[in-house]
Amino acid sequence: MDLGKAAEQWVVTTSWILAVLWFGKGLQVVRGLARLTDLTTLEKESLPSLPGGDGAHLTVLVPACNEEDAIGATLRSLLGSVGLRLQIVAIDDRSTDRTGERMDAVATEAAKLGPHTLEVIHNKALPDGWLGKPHALKLGAERATAPWLLMTDGDVTFAPDALERALRAALEKEADHLVVLPALTRRGFAEAGMECTLEALSGWSVSLWKVEDAKARDFFGVGGCTLVRKEALAAVGGMERLRMEVVEDVSLGWMVKRGGYRSAITCGLGMVRIRWIEGYFGAVGNFEKNGFAGLRFSLGMLAVVCIGFTLDAVVPVAGMFGGPWGVAAGLLNYAGIALCVQGNRRITGISPWAAVMFGPSAVVFAWALARSAVLTLWRGGVVWRGTLYPLKELKQGCLRWYARG
Repeated sequence: MDLGKAAEQWVVTTSWILAVLWFGKGLQVVRGLARLTDLTTLEKESLPSLPGGDGAHLTVLVPACNEEDAIGATLRSLLGSVGLRLQIVAIDDRSTDRTGERMDAVATEAAKLGPHTLEVIHNKALPDGWLGKPHALKLGAERATAPWLLMTDGDVTFAPDALERALRAALEKEADHLVVLPALTRRGFAEAGMECTLEALSGWSVSLWKVEDAKARDFFGVGGCTLVRKEALAAVGGMERLRMEVVEDVSLGWMVKRGGYRSAITCGLGMVRIRWIEGYFGAVGNFEKNGFAGLRFSLGMLAVVCIGFTLDAVVPVAGMFGGPWGVAAGLLNYAGIALCVQGNRRITGISPWAAVMFGPSAVVFAWALARSAVLTLWRGGVVWRGTLYPLKELKQGCLRWYARG
């Protein structure tokens, strides 16, 4: 057989395999994500009431390092929360800009308002054997007086009733750990294409609708808005167990699920917002810290994922040059991806037409992961906010999500 014909046949056949897989995944995502609780549609009258008394219902932990441009909006959005009482603990984690000063200024405002309290911790040192964010969260958790903790970031904003709805939803579900999927604020069609591609690709690693199923292995976490019962966190090892975890939010989800506690996932457009992807190639910088760590520093897994992303991007398009059957396979591929985007629309608000950006965006994500690994290996660890965390210590400290037993 002519080599050119053989290659063309391989491409078309592979495109059909990918098409069937993507279309099946798309149908699964549309059905599955429709089952997620939407905080915006909950009737609060049907949910459990929050406890009375004068104490805080929720302790909010806000670690921040060099977030002077965003921290004020984050803290003011928390202080604007209604329907519950918050104990807000903001941790200025070794910032070299005006983050701590901005925190203090908002704390002065908070003292005149109520019913929430805002305490600022100025942390100047990082102990050996700790990453910055887990340590900052530990410092905040030690001050917690409420039965529930909310872990968030210094660049997240909340709708006034978001936390009341989230906490009451957690009580209604009898959950120990509840994630509110944030909406990413974005500018333009290109950023939307990056976001929807990330959501579609992530669907192969976790089925969000299965996280609540105690029998399923699926787990998840989001740094921007994770609620956890203080007792459950202590029972699974507390922040000490996450001391060297780069992706501590996902690992917390794993710990809770593996420890026999109940996790839940909710969504709600406009409830929680974060600006995460800055420009079309913004994800490359974001993945510098988290990308290789999310693969548990495994070169084998990195190779599989990067090759998979690249094949997903290239084969369907190349197959369209292989005649009518190749065109049909390519179109079915993108129909499946569009179904994934449509299923995620209640989380992202993105039209399925953004699926046309999948090919180039998947290549960018493959590059971002490969770059993360190269930089980590070259530097001998992860550099974040000016601190080098040695690779040997990170490997020793990371939880083995994929281990059996």
